[in-house]
Amino acid sequence: MSTMQIREFRVGDESALHAVFHSSIHLLACADYTPEQIDAWAPEKMDQVMWAKRMREIKPFVLELQGQVVAYADVQANGYIDHFFVSGMHSRRGIGTLLMAHLHFVARNLGIAELTSDVSRTAQPFFERCGFEVVELKFPVRRGVLIPNALMRKVMADDKTGRCR
Repeated sequence: MSTMQIREFRVGDESALHAVFHSSIHLLACADYTPEQIDAWAPEKMDQVMWAKRMREIKPFVLELQGQVVAYADVQANGYIDHFFVSGMHSRRGIGTLLMAHLHFVARNLGIAELTSDVSRTAQPFFERCGFEVVELKFPVRRGVLIPNALMRKVMADDKTGRCR
């Protein structure tokens, strides 16, 4: 029996979270983005000091499967989801759905009226199943490369369950 646990971020999680981020982009998003876009988004050599600083700022929730970090996501006080990543080796197992339900629970407890996120092409269908709608197509540039995504929003009052379809 596999046990999943969601917990708060702890200092020391940074490298495990980077491994999830990197595998998610290189193994999943590669279906929707070019190799150049993937490498600009999640390069092999990333500044680990800056990465650690970012993780400590956003304080994501960490999902462990049998003690191994396999996903993480955050929700900020303004309802913005900055990071939402499931390891490329653990996709399509309900992990993202469980993590999204947790974000909804936290958002409701904080009285957040709406959730927003800049969502990759790869994750847009998942976010749509969770009740988000595309507000705006965006064209951010990372490391000189255009990596399209979409600003998506979900009004919390429109969904009482927090479940994804």
